[in-house]
Amino acid sequence: RHPEQAGGEGPQRALVGGEGETTTYTLPDGSTRFAVDRQVSDILSAPGSINRLSVAVVRDAGADGSDAAEIQGLVEAAGGYGGLVVVDEAYGQFAPHSAVDLLDDDRNLVVSRTFSKTWAMAGARIGYLLAPSWCVAELEKVALPYHLDAFKQVAGELALAHGPAMDQRISVLVSERERMATALEALPVTAWPSAANFILFRPEARPGREVWQDLVDRSVLVRDFTTMEGVEGCLRVTIGTGDENDRFLKALREALS
Repeated sequence: RHPEQAGGEGPQRALVGGEGETTTYTLPDGSTRFAVDRQVSDILSAPGSINRLSVAVVRDAGADGSDAAEIQGLVEAAGGYGGLVVVDEAYGQFAPHSAVDLLDDDRNLVVSRTFSKTWAMAGARIGYLLAPSWCVAELEKVALPYHLDAFKQVAGELALAHGPAMDQRISVLVSERERMATALEALPVTAWPSAANFILFRPEARPGREVWQDLVDRSVLVRDFTTMEGVEGCLRVTIGTGDENDRFLKALREALS
């Protein structure tokens, strides 16, 4: 469980970049980036407004990786109250920058990651965090002895021993992602920059739902976000192998024609 899930919402907790009353987004309005509104930093730094604050920053997987300064600003603001900033980097290894570079034993920053994405181990349901030594020590005091079975722990350790193989797989996926992004530029769609293993796009020539159905009819399945608030009409394609991506592009061209 993430700290924000364990702690819930309330006057002393703010979920930045996720669902909740304190969340503010800059939604697609012709721009090419989703971002957490910088007013969040103003809220955190308001004198006397909050005594102790636990902040969870859920990284925008569709961002271009240029929000390091925003995260650092949140860390500094929360640090004034003894708060903790948690950066969820489920897709962090696909991005050009990482909050891991900001970690320090004197900084109130935690980075959480999962084995589900880059390691392709979603079935294992395991993850890990990178944090200052004092934070790890405190977490070990409250960690339940049975929340992660021995088999999953061994699986995680074995995966970490194959880091170079994971790095190679990520390199291939990132290369394919950029190739896909370039191909989408030539089609009647609006696609947003991605630092993850997928691309969000909105068909402009036809309704997104109709395009989704045409893709299904061609045995190509993408995520349907056409009715989701803020990304109405959008579809999301996961980056696969070169052959899978070629098949998707061919089917999309046919569906848009």
